[in-house]
Amino acid sequence: MTYRKTHINYWLYPIACLYGLGVWIRNKLFDWGWLRSESFNVPIIGVGNLAVGGTGKTPHTEYLIKLLQNVGLNVATLSRGYKRKSKGYILASADSTANDIGDEPCQMKQKFPDIQVAVDVDRRHGIKELLKIKQPQINVILLDDAYQHRYVKAGLNILLTDYNRLMCDDALLPAGRLREPVQEKERAQIVIVTKCPEEIKPIDFNIVSKRLNLYPYQQLYFTQVQYGALTPLFPNQADKDKITQLDNNLHVLLVAGIANPAPLVKKLQAYTKHIKTMLFDDHHDFNTRDIHHINEEFDKLNSQNRIIITTEKDGSRLKHHKALTEQLKPFIYLLPIEIEILRNQQAIFNQNIVNYVRTYPRNCELPKK
Repeated sequence: MTYRKTHINYWLYPIACLYGLGVWIRNKLFDWGWLRSESFNVPIIGVGNLAVGGTGKTPHTEYLIKLLQNVGLNVATLSRGYKRKSKGYILASADSTANDIGDEPCQMKQKFPDIQVAVDVDRRHGIKELLKIKQPQINVILLDDAYQHRYVKAGLNILLTDYNRLMCDDALLPAGRLREPVQEKERAQIVIVTKCPEEIKPIDFNIVSKRLNLYPYQQLYFTQVQYGALTPLFPNQADKDKITQLDNNLHVLLVAGIANPAPLVKKLQAYTKHIKTMLFDDHHDFNTRDIHHINEEFDKLNSQNRIIITTEKDGSRLKHHKALTEQLKPFIYLLPIEIEILRNQQAIFNQNIVNYVRTYPRNCELPKK
């Protein structure tokens, strides 16, 4: 098994130790009951990680949404709405933009218009507001990126860790990327190793399992990213006959503001060599200058068979941008992603999630022993 070498700034260890002491004290205050975690009369599933950066929380949350909707449950999601330009509690509507609720909540609302999507920095207040909704009454709440938000006691915690940067190989901020020590994995009932490579072998599963050293009460799963079909960002304006699939004749301008664009670039390179990239920081807030630059770079593509490809998250920020021209809109396509659960464990995972929601209506925790 080959690991991508985890970059750690060892010279920052003294600061990381001070940071870790503060995190340890905070967690102990919750463990000892001096800071109170609040429970609610509804099943709550938390999806999060120990590290900063992208581990795939949004596609895993979307997987849960589809799973729970398929068994007839009314689902709500709650997040803080990272980088939104609003404050307080907001319940998303069909007209909500990334500026209103954040790019990832906006993406989920566009993909799943029937669910309730809310944002609130104070998760306890957000849950109380969601529970006021009676038509339809919410059956389960998914907390996005709330593993460190211990003021809410989720009945089921799902902890994600990137295959290419396992939490056991990382270090605390600022030396590494961990927000909490790896020992805090104990609060999770389910651990998912995300972004597994296509060439992963059976022995690799065993190696990772041993390295993570989970507790007997914890369930371990592995997932891969799967890319869907190209989808126009503006369906009413796109020339649907022009683009049907990726091929070597296609000239692509890739616009992406995500934590790790390398797998996406690699995916596109498997279909065409004509790729120009415009890469931004994760959750990048596109300004008017950025849009003009995208226009300029797209005009430089020397082909009639050309498109702009972006991610669903970036698409949610671009869709309502005032500087986006009508001439450019028909050429912008999204490349959606989904997750696939490996090792023939999809049915087991699905059943465990559904059983929790149906069996623990008062948000009791799953047993640890």
